[in-house]
Amino acid sequence: MRRYAVLNWGPAVATRIGLASRGAGLRLQAWAVRIRLSSMGDITSEKHGEFPRTERTRVTRKPDRGSYDRDLIYGILDQAFVCAVGFVVDGLPFVVPTNYVRVGDKLYLHGSTASRLMRTLGSGAPFCLSVTLLDGIVFSPTATGHSVNYRSVVVMGKAEVIESPEAKLAAMRDFVDYVLRGRWATVRPPSEQELKATMVLAVPLVEASAKVRTGFAVDADQEYAGSAWTGVLPFKWTPGEPLPDPRGKPGIPVPANIARYTRPQ
Repeated sequence: MRRYAVLNWGPAVATRIGLASRGAGLRLQAWAVRIRLSSMGDITSEKHGEFPRTERTRVTRKPDRGSYDRDLIYGILDQAFVCAVGFVVDGLPFVVPTNYVRVGDKLYLHGSTASRLMRTLGSGAPFCLSVTLLDGIVFSPTATGHSVNYRSVVVMGKAEVIESPEAKLAAMRDFVDYVLRGRWATVRPPSEQELKATMVLAVPLVEASAKVRTGFAVDADQEYAGSAWTGVLPFKWTPGEPLPDPRGKPGIPVPANIARYTRPQ
């Protein structure tokens, strides 16, 4: 996946960038772009090391499965496609699934300006975001010993509203290219009205932790005297056969990067 710093544009951020109006739409034209943001440093290299262990992100149940390694956490976030966001409105808890994109040391969310999720997060309310990758089902010789192998990430934070049309447009580009690399160049960009109706939020990655389970069941040896099969059924995220839209132009072949789609992009 490409790593762009797309938001908080400042003076002299890029060379030869033009935002041109094309009828009802806007198109971002970028040539020889070299972006540096004071809040993110040099985006040509990721920050390495670990996230700080905080009271909110410290793994207390099975701490040996926990990790604060930045590369591991970013790898899980980049492979996943949907996150679950937990937040509170008027004393009631909500958990809403949505997609996202990671750009450097931030996550970006987008949605309708009328969305309860976006309006709440845009107000600065604290929230929790999580993703999980299912890697296998663990079959145990005991009823309570069954489990799953997984990789998961929990992020605690607050969001920042992205206001400028240029930054929102650049973020939308990264959302589209996170779904499929290079897709932005093949489709109509958002119109000015569509951008106005969309809220984009930046989530600085400050507090995050991962939890990973691998291997087989952990029952005592004597439990394996029974006749039940034990082991792991591996799971892998695999796309199916592409289905052409009946309203699309006939004869357009399925692009190779869709026919052989993989994550991360």
